[in-house]
Amino acid sequence: MTDSSRTPLWPLQSSIPGVVWPAVPTPNAALLLSVLHQLERSQWSSPDELQSLQLRQVDALLRHAYATCEGYRARWAGAYDANAPLTYAAFARLPLLTRRALQDEFDALRSARPPEAHGQPVEQRTSGSTGAPVRLLTTRLSGLYWNAFTLRDHLWHGRDLRKKLAVIRRETEKGQHANWGTATAGVVATGPSVGHSIRADAATLLDWLHAEQPGYLLTYPSLVKELAQLSLARGLHLPGLVEVRTLAESLGPDVRALCRDAWGVGVTDMYSATEVGYIALQCPKHTHYHAQSEGVLVEVLDDAGRPCAAGQIGRIVVTSLHNFAMPLVRYDIGDYAQVGPPCACGRGLPVLTRILGRVRNTLVTADGKRYWPIFGTRALMESAPIRQYQFVQKSPQRVDARLVVATPLSAEQEARFRERVSSQLPAGIELHVVYVERLERGASGKYEEFLSEVAAPVPTSG
Repeated sequence: MTDSSRTPLWPLQSSIPGVVWPAVPTPNAALLLSVLHQLERSQWSSPDELQSLQLRQVDALLRHAYATCEGYRARWAGAYDANAPLTYAAFARLPLLTRRALQDEFDALRSARPPEAHGQPVEQRTSGSTGAPVRLLTTRLSGLYWNAFTLRDHLWHGRDLRKKLAVIRRETEKGQHANWGTATAGVVATGPSVGHSIRADAATLLDWLHAEQPGYLLTYPSLVKELAQLSLARGLHLPGLVEVRTLAESLGPDVRALCRDAWGVGVTDMYSATEVGYIALQCPKHTHYHAQSEGVLVEVLDDAGRPCAAGQIGRIVVTSLHNFAMPLVRYDIGDYAQVGPPCACGRGLPVLTRILGRVRNTLVTADGKRYWPIFGTRALMESAPIRQYQFVQKSPQRVDARLVVATPLSAEQEARFRERVSSQLPAGIELHVVYVERLERGASGKYEEFLSEVAAPVPTSG
């Protein structure tokens, strides 16, 4: 079974001078395209076939982790037998890996002998939406799969890669670029991409989008909501826009409706995490999500640790299938999801109806402008030994930084922390540091990294 009606003919880039079509890709591009080809076939496998293939890969991962990671040998004592055939029931008996354990046991959980063919391990840091920063290692192989799933997402949604892509996210993505990013660079000829920092206010960003007239927009749902509301208030349209793509936060039906009202386009969401890569992508036929079984084993568990049935909501536990530098086995990522029934599209990939718990609030200034604060996990971790953090806006002039620390901060460490955070806040906002023993979960079950207790009016023209 195929979905060829939605598959565009991409202009692949050729590495041989004079050869335009059929293209002869570079070795790296050929490697990526070979993985994508396998993904195009495996998506139509039955759930049982997919689980069987996953277990074969998990078996290889567990053997490597047990042999080369001191931390896993200790935590799996009595629960794992490397000489016994691996079954799903045996896998499900392994203890969960918590975020706290990942914080505290970095050296014990890293592999002493990562496979050389996977590439040099690279350290990354992330807080996700939990405000609990962690370190982890990834490899070039992890990046290969990340890029392959990005291309799958493009294929699923039939994107015309010749159009302009606008990205509103990190400061490092600001400016003009010749290609859409690492997944397409050197593989597919695309249109240009343009980037803007999310630290700007919504009015500035809407003006920028109107000037750029992109075909595609990639950013956070909360910003999309603000931009669409402001666009409706101004009567300002984005006539070239084909699709809005969202990530990093929970996407509600209100945002989808606003995009239809403001710009006449749909929204495609994706669910990923720095620790494990893509977890689920929106189905090309429906608004629910398909777990990316070829890259990650996704479990949705109830409070007793049992798999949730269709319709039930539980916590998401993930196992990254190809990170042998720092295996993450049964990692409780801190999010929640609702399990869905098999999809009518015919794909055997598991269905998540809703993904809950990915929440970010906006900072509101005294003049009613809204900002999406990004403080930089790496910089915060380097400034002080912070175990977990949460920023709460108490008034238009005040933000509290609630800190759970591993050890008391010195005056110098607190000063560095204050300097870093204050530099990312709009002028006129005072920062208060508050030390707490723990941070309480919100109603969604998540630790929200930024909370605002300040109400702001719906954006108006201006």
